[in-house]
Amino acid sequence: MCSSDLEFPSEINPNEFDHEASEQTVEQFQQFNQVQDIPVAEEIDQDRSQKVEINIAALSDLTGQIESLKIQLEERSTQYMRIAADFENYRKRTSKEKEEIDLQVKRNTITELLPVVDNFERARSHLKPQSEGEMTIHKSYQGVYKQLVDCLKRLGVAPMRPEGQQFDPNLHEAVMREATDEHPEGTVLEELVRGYYFGDRVLRHAMVKVAAPKEDVSSSPKDSV
Repeated sequence: MCSSDLEFPSEINPNEFDHEASEQTVEQFQQFNQVQDIPVAEEIDQDRSQKVEINIAALSDLTGQIESLKIQLEERSTQYMRIAADFENYRKRTSKEKEEIDLQVKRNTITELLPVVDNFERARSHLKPQSEGEMTIHKSYQGVYKQLVDCLKRLGVAPMRPEGQQFDPNLHEAVMREATDEHPEGTVLEELVRGYYFGDRVLRHAMVKVAAPKEDVSSSPKDSV
């Protein structure tokens, strides 16, 4: 074969060659990516699933801890309220007991002073000063008596005034009875020993004389003949 028989393209288009090569390269790259994307996507999905499962487990654990803390808080709140109520009851009880003790001490002390007041009153009713010196002494002990009575008033002591009232065993102690038709039966005629109140309580009962009905001697039966 002669060289003249060989046919060569009259003109080579380089753009056509480059275009075909580029298409083949792109196609091969896409096929490679498709092959590579399958395991990568699966790994990503697995990672996401694992992370979701971990987050769900952590969330469940935190939810359990929160519920446990809520229960503990309610128990502590209940214990606190119970302790606070017990303490308040204890405080009220001890305060009341203290008041009762203080009141009893005052009552006992004042009761011991009442005979002194009685003696002052007896002296005032029996002593009749005649001279100037006796009057001076009388005024002196009357001043002491007034000071003592004022002190008792400031402590809450008040005398009873039972004359003319109906006899009350809660306030009075009957030591005498007097027959009379001038007053109803059971009326207090005279206070022999003064009674006293301490606040709203009886400190000492008043010793009194009480009216009794007169016996009707005219209605007694006569001896028959």
